[in-house]
Amino acid sequence: MEKNNELTTAGTTVTADLAEVLEVAAKAGHILLENGAEISRVEDIMSRIASYFGVDSGNFFVLSNGIFTTGRANKVSKSGGQASTYANVEFIPIRGIQLSKVVAVNRLSYDISNGKMSLAQARERLEHIEVSDPKPAWEQILGSGIGAAGFCAVFGGGWIDCTVALVVGLLLYAFVLGVSNRYLSKIVGGICNALVATLLCIVSWRMGLGDSLANVIIGAIMPLIPGVPFVNGVRDLANSDYIAGFTRLTDAMLGFFCIAVGVSLVFVLDGSLHGGMLELSMTVNPQTASLLLQALAAFAGTAAFALLFGIDREHYLPAGVIGAIGWALYLILVRQCGTTPVTATLAASTLVCLLSRMAAIPFRIPAQGFLLCGIFPLVPGAGIFWFTYYLTCSQFDHSMHSGWMACKVAIAIVLGIILAMELPQRIFSRNHATH
Repeated sequence: MEKNNELTTAGTTVTADLAEVLEVAAKAGHILLENGAEISRVEDIMSRIASYFGVDSGNFFVLSNGIFTTGRANKVSKSGGQASTYANVEFIPIRGIQLSKVVAVNRLSYDISNGKMSLAQARERLEHIEVSDPKPAWEQILGSGIGAAGFCAVFGGGWIDCTVALVVGLLLYAFVLGVSNRYLSKIVGGICNALVATLLCIVSWRMGLGDSLANVIIGAIMPLIPGVPFVNGVRDLANSDYIAGFTRLTDAMLGFFCIAVGVSLVFVLDGSLHGGMLELSMTVNPQTASLLLQALAAFAGTAAFALLFGIDREHYLPAGVIGAIGWALYLILVRQCGTTPVTATLAASTLVCLLSRMAAIPFRIPAQGFLLCGIFPLVPGAGIFWFTYYLTCSQFDHSMHSGWMACKVAIAIVLGIILAMELPQRIFSRNHATH
């Protein structure tokens, strides 16, 4: 078999070579890691591809921004005078999240393991996935606007506030795509994005547009919340990938810090121009406070984030439904049962994670795709804003209270995801094809 450089598996004859097999596995890992996949998925898919083509695949070490690929010849040949072992180190910067590519590579790996394609076909398909275009710019801009309006309503804004947030969200993402992503570093871009969003909100409010400036700003900055590194960091920690988990959580904290700095700079600038800081208060507009409208707003916001994260269009609906159900449970527990926000967040995040795992089976995508979007209504975006605002106003007691509450909510989300992920996959499906 080695002499003919062929491997027969599951009734299918495939051509294999040590270096070629591991190069294909590494390319799959590169695409996954670059587009927001969790570490355990990257390692699992790389191992699955390598094992099928006959390579001892127990030596893949994946970090948050790099892959160490090693392997030794087992059933495959060592033609061309190559050594019996292979090693490669690759740095992979995370440039943007496009979960449709994660889904495509995930499906490809199972097609390979089911004997549906050769090594050459796998390489060709991976190359096609790698160069596939992201969502059109206009669609991403629209998603940002809808997401900002939806979350403005979720956090207490009225109809006029939501309209202003919609316009600001559209302009914000036009700036993100046209300026920030092209010309600015990650940190400077993150600060500038929050600065632009807050500045547009304050200018609109001073022109008489909108009732609650705070709710408009909270909705407008939601598209900037680093939910992907936060959720992936939690999942990596749950899978005992501590280095990657803490690295991604640190990246998420850096994103929150950039938002806080951008918001603070605008408030300081506005205060210096108008002789004092704006006085804001937490308000909930009765126009959008009903449970039904809140669920619809959460649905719209979650579906919009599914668009921003590059999920396939047919998955917008289930992602939105999961987000709406999670937020509805949170409101019922807080309003009807008198539960604390932290406890309600724990229960709702657990439910969102369970629903994501359940929905992954029939839709044949990783649960991560639904979880990343569905968890957003529970993310303490309002807490981060109020912490920043009170800190800028030197109201340190209020700032510490808001910041501590945001931390407790974030911890509740972490615990909810970990609890739901600890349940064995056989509860949801007899196979592991989509989890």
